[in-house]
Amino acid sequence: MHRLRHGDSGPAVAEVRSTLASLGFLHAHVDTEHADAREYWKDTEASFDHRLDSAVRAFQQHRGLLVDGVVGPATYRALKEASYRLGARTLIYQLSAPLYGDDVATLQRKLQDLGFYVHRVDGYFGPHTHEGLSSFQREIGLAADGICGPDTLRSLDLLGARVTGGNPHRIAEEEVVHRAGPQLTGKRIIIDPGLGGPDKGHPVPTEFGDVYESEILWDLASRLEGRMAATGMETFLSRSWGKNPTDAERAEISNTFDADLMISLRCATNPSPLANGVAGFYFGNSHGSVSMIGQVLAGFIQREVVARTSLQDCRTHARTWDLLRLTKMPTVQVDIGYLTNEYDATVLTNPRMRDVIAEAILISVKRLYLLGQDDQPTGTYTFAELLAEELAAADRM
Repeated sequence: MHRLRHGDSGPAVAEVRSTLASLGFLHAHVDTEHADAREYWKDTEASFDHRLDSAVRAFQQHRGLLVDGVVGPATYRALKEASYRLGARTLIYQLSAPLYGDDVATLQRKLQDLGFYVHRVDGYFGPHTHEGLSSFQREIGLAADGICGPDTLRSLDLLGARVTGGNPHRIAEEEVVHRAGPQLTGKRIIIDPGLGGPDKGHPVPTEFGDVYESEILWDLASRLEGRMAATGMETFLSRSWGKNPTDAERAEISNTFDADLMISLRCATNPSPLANGVAGFYFGNSHGSVSMIGQVLAGFIQREVVARTSLQDCRTHARTWDLLRLTKMPTVQVDIGYLTNEYDATVLTNPRMRDVIAEAILISVKRLYLLGQDDQPTGTYTFAELLAEELAAADRM
């Protein structure tokens, strides 16, 4: 679709305006230009004005999207998803045209409250939702077809919530980490370097010529992979050198590896050379569903990288991006700096500093599996110490 932004006009803008109004992000008012506020929403040549720009940004913030005021594919899709209410359409698991929407999220929450669904409330009608719905139908004597129609909805409403409090998905994630134990040997990790193939990204001039964003990310991924392999971890790359899959494709590929974690590496750019710093992202949405392990790991990585590189701390944030939403395993995305900032670019184009960042990420994974049982101050635990501990633990087994 054509990206809509401030200054645009037409039926597509009118649709966005109407949707945001129905969701409570935009309220009509009478002014000299629109004498009747009711007519404001009927104008098919609607303009993308300042009020609509503010409403779009508020919606993006609320839904965990990039806040830029531009209605691109991700924001438009989120608007469509937010407009669905449970009961307005029949919900069914289908591979050819997967269903997404707030109606699916509401169904997942109801099933979760009743004890039939323990996964993320992510608004995606996938196999887990199908299984949970079928189990519910079987339990109450309906045809266990996994189709959410009128009879199933009536039963859900009549039963109400038997269980309240707690978050089954968060509990399940934490239990997986507990059971995995503190040793890194055997842990399966997916490393996802951004860009790839013909898409080289932002160039950074150095004394040896331009260094491209894709080269920095691939090299960092290789350094991280090497250190993880040395500790006995199994690592997989989400893509080959010559490919640049979409985030949805990266998630689909990664889901076939049955991995414990996914770590995605990205750089950032900005028109302002003053923008700088490292930031971490994990899955979290407006329905209150959060990847607890992703949140904890993103926090560890953030603190370790900042302590070891002096990059600006831009903190960690919950997002609903495809890569975070569609992966089965806890996933974090690390934006390791702005290539448009002089200091960040100096750090990221320095091979020694990429070693430091790779070590920081590995140490963060170790801290995750230690479950807070280590007392090493942030930024002081070294790869050599970690490797010696892992080898000693292996000898004792």
